[in-house]
Amino acid sequence: MTSVKVKFRPSSVNGKTGTLYYQLIHHRVVRQIRTDYKLFSSEWNADTPEAAFLSHDPSRRFYLSETRKNIQRDMGRLQRIIALFERRTRNSSCEEIIAAYRSPIPRDTLFGFMTEQIVRLRKMGKTRTGETYAATLRSFARFRQERDILLEELDSSVTTAYEAYLRTTGLSKNTTSFYMRILRAVYNRAVEQELTPQKYPFRHVYTGVLRTTKRAVTLDVLRRIREPDTVRTPQQEFAREMFLWSFYTRGMSFVDMAYLKKSDLKNGVLTYRRKKTGQQLSVRWEKCMQELLDKYPNPHPVYLLPVITNPEVDERRQYKNIGHLVNRNLKAIGEKLGLTAPLTMYVARHTWASLAKSENIPISVISESMGHDSETTTRIYLASLDTAVVDRANRLVINLLSKGRSK
Repeated sequence: MTSVKVKFRPSSVNGKTGTLYYQLIHHRVVRQIRTDYKLFSSEWNADTPEAAFLSHDPSRRFYLSETRKNIQRDMGRLQRIIALFERRTRNSSCEEIIAAYRSPIPRDTLFGFMTEQIVRLRKMGKTRTGETYAATLRSFARFRQERDILLEELDSSVTTAYEAYLRTTGLSKNTTSFYMRILRAVYNRAVEQELTPQKYPFRHVYTGVLRTTKRAVTLDVLRRIREPDTVRTPQQEFAREMFLWSFYTRGMSFVDMAYLKKSDLKNGVLTYRRKKTGQQLSVRWEKCMQELLDKYPNPHPVYLLPVITNPEVDERRQYKNIGHLVNRNLKAIGEKLGLTAPLTMYVARHTWASLAKSENIPISVISESMGHDSETTTRIYLASLDTAVVDRANRLVINLLSKGRSK
């Protein structure tokens, strides 16, 4: 049995304010939790354990009113923490309850627990995942008008209202689902840690993934992208070269391109580990790759491509800024070519897979990403391949650019 009471300790000096504290009794162990609330003895009503409004000073009455609200807030939080500990199978101590109460990040609220998860992800080096969690938290906070919510209060009515809010902002169904899946992951982790009972609050919202319009461009379009008169500015030319380099390397993602190290290129083989999945891939070095490197040498002592170029500037900021610049210029190139869908770095990945498939390269070799519902399937296929088979397939796809126009 656990109880919490508000207590007042008067000052030993007449005319001085005393201090409020909370008395915690847990398994017959008594502990005190100090507060910063100061009251005169005349302002404390021992019969109702709350600050009485006995002052004629307007500013003092305001202080007493705020103190009363703070006490109610603190007591509510303490009761929630006690309830969380009581739901656990093992016995907890007074010290554990007090430590949870004094934590600067409340674990019993969605904002607090999600902030804790973001910090954890960043410490684990999962920066990108942490950013997506942070973006979801900002979105949900806007929906809530910055008002936090207890984990145990998160139910179907809240999630369906959030989904409706996201739709009003013009987001696609896949984007709203993305936010919902992140919230669900955070909520389920809170359930695992026994911070809230499982109420299945996401059962009435969409958390699937709709098949999107195919993003690959045709071989004719790819050849047009490569033509010199396609670009108008040096920035567009650089964006075009980055797009082609991604295509040359079997659709390497831009984040993996940015963090390629000069030491990753050895004996004619480029070996790197994907940021997203941790999977290690090897690509045979081709002449077209070297030509781009010769055209845009990187002065940075570590990184291979000219994306992260300044050792004095935050690396992730450089990668994101260049990424935005490249995609903005690719979009301009796509508009010039009359493409109906935006041209982005991600299109290079789909284009390689699509052209490989059109050349009857086995699915087991290319593991064509557009044909799978998840990247897990793609990784399973690629992980089982002999690197030489993949390299031969890559050379075959690259050589398509050197042939005549497709029929």
